[in-house]
Amino acid sequence: METTSRTADHEATTTAGRKVDGYLLAAFPWYGLDEAFTGPRWLMQVGAAADGTVEHGATGHGEEPTIKVESPQDERFAVVVTVASRPVRRSADGTGVLEATSVSTAAWLAGSGLLAHTWPTQMDRSLRQDWLDQQTMLAWELADDLGGGSWSELMLPVDGVPTSFAYRESEYGWVLAGSASEGAEDGVHIGAYGRGMSAYGLGFSVIKEIATYRG
Repeated sequence: METTSRTADHEATTTAGRKVDGYLLAAFPWYGLDEAFTGPRWLMQVGAAADGTVEHGATGHGEEPTIKVESPQDERFAVVVTVASRPVRRSADGTGVLEATSVSTAAWLAGSGLLAHTWPTQMDRSLRQDWLDQQTMLAWELADDLGGGSWSELMLPVDGVPTSFAYRESEYGWVLAGSASEGAEDGVHIGAYGRGMSAYGLGFSVIKEIATYRG
């Protein structure tokens, strides 16, 4: 029993280490909720290009969301998505061109992230994938039209500086997106989504030690 426990602890530590390593490979700063938030903080996952370059990732705050709960509205969490600011560029294999990242990229990642942790309780399990496909396409269309009537402006601090975000609510939660460090070499776009925690009053800041987030 003791050996099994030690093995499980070692595997958990190794897994957490691998997850942190992905964040440490990024050439841009990660953002999370600022020090005003005192609840649990945890790592999610990073997204990388074909050559291994880290392009984006997410950090969680509050309760870890799950689609298995009886009442998703009882969950309280906020996820912050950081997207590297990239210009139009050649793909790693040189055969194509990658689009520039933008605030819309952050909005799309945040919107699809919220959907991935949503299960309409009134829906049959066999229909959820169709629902998810439809809602994901809608999230893409909305992200591509941040100036449209589906979005409103929300001013929130980023590293203490008031910053404009595009914001929208739905029955499943809220989504917002904006930019940080505009014009800086390591500039990033910030997206966020959540449920049970109000977006009003949140603040974002650079994560000084990513290892303080639980893997």
